[in-house]
Amino acid sequence: MLDTFVQFVLNAVHNMGYAGIVIMMALESSFVPFPSEVVVPPAGYLAAQGKMNIYLVVISGVTGSIIGALVNYYLAVFMGRALLVKYGRYLFMPVERLDKMENYFKVHGEITTFVGRLIPGVRQYISFPAGLASMNMPKFIFFTSLGAGIWVVILAILGYFVGNNIELIKSNLHPITIITLCVLTVIVILYVIWHKKRRKNAAA
Repeated sequence: MLDTFVQFVLNAVHNMGYAGIVIMMALESSFVPFPSEVVVPPAGYLAAQGKMNIYLVVISGVTGSIIGALVNYYLAVFMGRALLVKYGRYLFMPVERLDKMENYFKVHGEITTFVGRLIPGVRQYISFPAGLASMNMPKFIFFTSLGAGIWVVILAILGYFVGNNIELIKSNLHPITIITLCVLTVIVILYVIWHKKRRKNAAA
């Protein structure tokens, strides 16, 4: 079943070209549960065969990720807060907690957006709090692109060298994801240290 789906994606990417990558990654980056590991690696595989350009594959993947992230961002801007204020208490999100989350994101939005784009199960939804906090748009796009870019490059390289075997891709993705999370932990620790020093210097 999964192999059939991967073959379908491979054919779709081959037929639609880079536009297909943009569309599918936009879906993956929004609230639609569409796994990126069955989109970018097949395109990387086609690049290895000389049927696509690996650099354009990455650019298309990042472009689609940004489009999907913007969809979530603006959904949160236009609908999110009003709904959460009205129904948030039923979802354990009272107004006070919502305010704290928005204030946190206004201060730490950049690092949160960047790190969130690299965490499985989080990357699709990290744009919602950014929208709720009305995060600065150029910063939002930059840090979304940075995080999404790293993930897309990893997937494209995997597809380029491993091929379109989804099981083999997943087995390679697992240790890569663990390493990525370890690196992100170090980045977050360094960020916390830097932020504390910055606040201490500002208070001095």
